[in-house]
Amino acid sequence: MSRSGVLRGAGLGAVGLAAAVLGGAPSAGAASPGAAEHPHVRLIRRYYEAYGTGDPDALRPFFAPDVRWTIPGHHPLAGTKEGVEEVLAFFRELGRAGFRAETLCVAADGDWVIDLHRGWSTTPEGLDILWTLAFRIEDQRIAEAVNFAGDQHAADAFFWRVYPLAPLPDRLAGAE
Repeated sequence: MSRSGVLRGAGLGAVGLAAAVLGGAPSAGAASPGAAEHPHVRLIRRYYEAYGTGDPDALRPFFAPDVRWTIPGHHPLAGTKEGVEEVLAFFRELGRAGFRAETLCVAADGDWVIDLHRGWSTTPEGLDILWTLAFRIEDQRIAEAVNFAGDQHAADAFFWRVYPLAPLPDRLAGAE
């Protein structure tokens, strides 16, 4: 059973579990089973459902036209993607590695949604870590996202294996 399945089986989401351990109540933006969810949380849950189809174009309606998506790290896919086409190109590349995500926790506060998810690759296998995404929502669309890897070194090493640079001189084709 997955980590999220264990938490759900115990009747707790990750936020509820943390609150129980810390002695507090879950955030107003986090939903417990059966409770009404924040509209931004619902948006991100629908986004992950679309992501799960494996069709990057299914994500298009979720993005603001000027979306900015930042991938930290020191690897070929790192950096900030600007606009829907660059973001979708990034997701097409992730698809080449059979990248999957399992949401563990989603919470909202104002215009921001934070999610914690397990992200792993299937082609090739070799990356299976926790990730956090911070989404800024405008007009019920993702305007900005910043991705944080639970193990940046493992992510960098994996993405270098899967997406090597072309050898010189082709790597610099068109450079003056």
